Amino acid sequence: MKRVIVSVINDLSTDQRVHKVCTTLHKLGYDVTLVGRRQRKSLLLEKRDYKTKRMFLLFEKGPLFYLEFQKRLFWYMMFHKAEVLVANDLDTLLPNYIISKLKGSNLVYDSHELFCEVPELQSNLIKKKLWKRLERWIFPKLKFIFTVNKSIAKIYSEEYNVDVKVVRNVPLLSNQNVVEHLSKEDLGLDKDRKIIVLQGAGINIDRGAEEAVQSMQFVDNAKLLIIGSGDVIYVLKQVVLDLKLSDKVLFIGKVPFKKLMQYTYLADLGLTLDKDTNINYKYSLPNKLFDYIHAGVPVLSSDLIEIRNIIKEYEIGDTIDNHEPKHIAEKINSILKDETKLTVWKKNTKIAAAKLNWELEEQQLIAVYKQFL
Repeated sequence: MKRVIVSVINDLSTDQRVHKVCTTLHKLGYDVTLVGRRQRKSLLLEKRDYKTKRMFLLFEKGPLFYLEFQKRLFWYMMFHKAEVLVANDLDTLLPNYIISKLKGSNLVYDSHELFCEVPELQSNLIKKKLWKRLERWIFPKLKFIFTVNKSIAKIYSEEYNVDVKVVRNVPLLSNQNVVEHLSKEDLGLDKDRKIIVLQGAGINIDRGAEEAVQSMQFVDNAKLLIIGSGDVIYVLKQVVLDLKLSDKVLFIGKVPFKKLMQYTYLADLGLTLDKDTNINYKYSLPNKLFDYIHAGVPVLSSDLIEIRNIIKEYEIGDTIDNHEPKHIAEKINSILKDETKLTVWKKNTKIAAAKLNWELEEQQLIAVYKQFL
């Protein structure tokens, strides 16, 4: 069996894109090892069909963390043979690129975003310059590149004159059969109130979470579930306390994917409210959009091009005009009170899910990785 090492900087527990890629490679006949890190608060990993390796690092953030991770990943790949290396995002690319040159391995790069345009780098020009220099050095030399949507693929293709293939991070259709459907009562939720869900592994600044919470002051007979983790969670909890919204906002925290979807299946409306404050968010196509679609949940979104195109093409929701909390609340109230419209949108999510699923999307991956077998 041909061996492949897939590397990512996160702790593996909630990264569904990387898990789906590894599963696809396993089905193709590869001996797959997924390498990431283990944090002190990491969730336990469920049993998978492929091997995993989580490195425990002394540092969990900052420059020393990135330096330690690069060195540990390099030495792991140095002493483990693989015919194919898969680097996920720019923060794993350097050791993968060096090892591919030293050992003659095939290198595949999967860019989940415009890495150098993330908000965390915009306030630190030195860090941004260093990452951009690395990208400019390696990116034009890459032969096999994937990314998550057409807008990002176009930007990379034009900047570096390379072919970038699109594989959207859509769910497996078969996931609908493996998630146990629970009732509101089973999950401790009021059966007589509408459920609004905002999920994500990166609920950070400029994601619209603050405004979503503030809007609940003006939303009738509904509860907002915030499922996941991120930099602004502690801010959101303080807003809930300040505005006395404890009865209207519930923080679920970071949970395994199946648990996440159990809550999402019960929702009447899903929120994705990223702001157009940087190029990365402007062209984002968030995972939660597709999770909502596969759960049969209509969507209320900020007016970003990639999300808007999906919503309009399949008629599964609406967009906001601005991020004023009262405006968001007006949109939410209008949607939740219109049962006829909700029924149509829910029906259309099934049509969308039949076209936006991993079983179709993975064919792009299969075409590339079959070349190495």
